[in-house]
Amino acid sequence: MNTMITPHTLDGSLAGNTRPLPSFPIRSNTAARTGTRKRHLLAAILASIAAMCLIAVLLFHGFVAWTLAYPFVPPLASNPKEAIGLDYEEIIIPSQSGKTTVSGWYIPTSAADHEDGANRTIVFSHGYGANREESWVPMYELTKLVHGLDYNVLLFDYGYASKEYKAPATGGREESAQLLAVVNYAKTRGAQEVVVWGFSMGAGTALQAALATDEIDAMILDSLFLPSPKALFDNLTRYVALPEFPSLPLLESMLNLWTGTSFDALPVDAIMNYQYDIPIYIVHGTKDDKAAQATAETIAANQLEPLSRSWIVENGYHELLYRKSPKEYIQRAALFLSQVEQKLESEAEYT
Repeated sequence: MNTMITPHTLDGSLAGNTRPLPSFPIRSNTAARTGTRKRHLLAAILASIAAMCLIAVLLFHGFVAWTLAYPFVPPLASNPKEAIGLDYEEIIIPSQSGKTTVSGWYIPTSAADHEDGANRTIVFSHGYGANREESWVPMYELTKLVHGLDYNVLLFDYGYASKEYKAPATGGREESAQLLAVVNYAKTRGAQEVVVWGFSMGAGTALQAALATDEIDAMILDSLFLPSPKALFDNLTRYVALPEFPSLPLLESMLNLWTGTSFDALPVDAIMNYQYDIPIYIVHGTKDDKAAQATAETIAANQLEPLSRSWIVENGYHELLYRKSPKEYIQRAALFLSQVEQKLESEAEYT
């Protein structure tokens, strides 16, 4: 019996079989797991970076909103006696809302013993970022001026300017309650005529307060500023370059968090369209880069009270209108005050 033997090559393959066996790429389980881990790690790193960026954006806008709610205000540097030689009384009263406390100075007129002197009071309403001394206005010089015209004078700090009774800036919501408390205090001291003389946001606050009371008899509004969210944002971008989105909505939310006030709820539109029944003198500069001239002109145009007027100061800057033309500023203000006094005296004769 013949046996056929199939020859083999030295490497064990069949002789004559020249077709190689198919080969397949083989990937180890270890390599696959390593690739998956790398992808997961990369995704985690990217998510962490995105989260850190988001947190940084929120922290930045939160800090900016906090500085707006609690602006740095220098401490009081003097007092009426030291600065202009006038006797004064310290006052501490609760705001009309009862939520905050107001401190200030009451300067009785030297004509307090005379019938024509004790019943007139001017309340100065300072601007944002300043206190009752507001040197650049200049508050002491105006105080001396009106005191010489036989007015009592009230100077006070809004909550955001107070050291002892600190409160956040609320765009006029709580500040108007503080101003109303000061006006009411003037009434308790015998004032039958109360004039509010406001500057910048203090002027805007005066307009808010006048919506809620008939105890204000006239107003002088210098460099009028109404704190709408857009107006605040436009002022902020003068110092920090920020995109309107998402910065504006973020700041609105953060301000609400720090102050408890929705700036969208402030009565800006109502003020812009309101016709007040008291004399209002609006003074604004053509080079005011913080408060829109158009806002001042619109409000002035809506006023029909015969004594209401406006004065647009050519080349005048924000809250520097007195310094621009001191003599004319004083003459115009004094004339307005005398006409208001005559009007009130005339009305009193017929009541």
